[in-house]
Amino acid sequence: MLRVTTPPLATCDALLPAHATLLPTELARVAAYLDHERFVAPWRAHFHARLGRPSISNMSLLRVLYLKHRYQLGYESLCREVADSISWRRFCHIGLDQPVPHPTTLVKLVRRAGPQAIEQLNHALLAKLAGDKLLRARKLRIDTTVVAANICYPTDAGLAADAVRVLARAARRVRVAVPAVTRRVQDRSRAVGKRLRALGRTLRRRTGDAKAQVRRLTLQAADLARASVGEARRVLAQARRSPSRAPGVSRAGRAGAIAALEQAIGLAERVVEQTRMRFAGQKITDRLVSLFDPDARPVRRGKLAKPNEFGYVVQLTEVTANTRRGARGLLLPPKLAAGSTHENALLPQTAAELEAVGITVREAAVDAGFLRVRTEQALAGAGAPELFVAGDPDNAGSRRTRRRRARFRVGCEGRISHLKRNYGAGRSRLKGTQGARTWESWSVLAYDLDTVARLPIRHSSG
Repeated sequence: MLRVTTPPLATCDALLPAHATLLPTELARVAAYLDHERFVAPWRAHFHARLGRPSISNMSLLRVLYLKHRYQLGYESLCREVADSISWRRFCHIGLDQPVPHPTTLVKLVRRAGPQAIEQLNHALLAKLAGDKLLRARKLRIDTTVVAANICYPTDAGLAADAVRVLARAARRVRVAVPAVTRRVQDRSRAVGKRLRALGRTLRRRTGDAKAQVRRLTLQAADLARASVGEARRVLAQARRSPSRAPGVSRAGRAGAIAALEQAIGLAERVVEQTRMRFAGQKITDRLVSLFDPDARPVRRGKLAKPNEFGYVVQLTEVTANTRRGARGLLLPPKLAAGSTHENALLPQTAAELEAVGITVREAAVDAGFLRVRTEQALAGAGAPELFVAGDPDNAGSRRTRRRRARFRVGCEGRISHLKRNYGAGRSRLKGTQGARTWESWSVLAYDLDTVARLPIRHSSG
């Protein structure tokens, strides 16, 4: 059930001295913006107005999650810090006599809202700034980066080992939910583990037969995964034929266990097939790099330090009105896609965000990977700004103007590093494309709120 307001403060809150009730300057300025009705509307579609158990107040949830991404805290650490701090409790509208939400409650609410609600919150912030005459955009810069998935470095043998473990675990869950299932999936974790250890020892050798040994051990691991897939398919077929259900297991739980096994079988088959294709010399067009984050894909960015990254490509757009070097701008909601994606592929979505917010600029600076004609066409709705493409000899303007725009464009690299270092945008802790979008959107929203808090401004009451 939707809760907009928080319970009134208890008597013990009223007994606090005046200096204990004051918020730090940053939190006070952020709270002045988050008190607006604009930040409640995006949550209404995810909660019933009357039915269901009352949730944490939307205002409290938004403030708690801002603190999480602003200070890069885990959910358990976040709840402990909020519980121990009077100023953070008052910022989050949680009285001294009220319990702090459990970490699992925050996790479920974040997943339930999804990236759309967070993007609407960012739109609400930009609209509020525009209404207060504080968002007077003059120029923008766009760049893409990689947000890493929260996975280990993938290898064919490692993926086969993961497939063996996942299939055995999913089959056990089906056997618990459907007692009539008599077939089982043998847990081959020890066998595949022996191959992985032998493979590690082989890679340290400098003999000529090391490559052949690696091939043999990897194919053996794939064969173990193939055997587990065959057994899992028989378990799945038997579970589908049987209508039985264990006591205490709901129909949704039974269906969920069967669906999880079916998904694990599909992923394990992909692992076995792409291992076969690799040693057969065939091209793999859509490589699976993780059974736990199936949406993640390899990304090649041409960097010497990290030639291969695994995750998602995210496009960030920074809008600024200040010409002072190093001035912080505001970020639009990020646009994201799995795997290697060209910069111009995400640019139409970025241009749609500019038009939705009503931002028009005079100058735009982009990386050398953007194509001039397609970029100019996409940004036509943002005021048709004068485009600067890094390294392009067709850039207009005097030499001094081109140097100024080049310095402004390079600042986007620093902004990306700042966002990853201070707001946790470098690695998504949520799974899947939707999870990565949610994570990045929260990081961008925390950055924008922190940027607003640093401005010497007066907040209007509108």
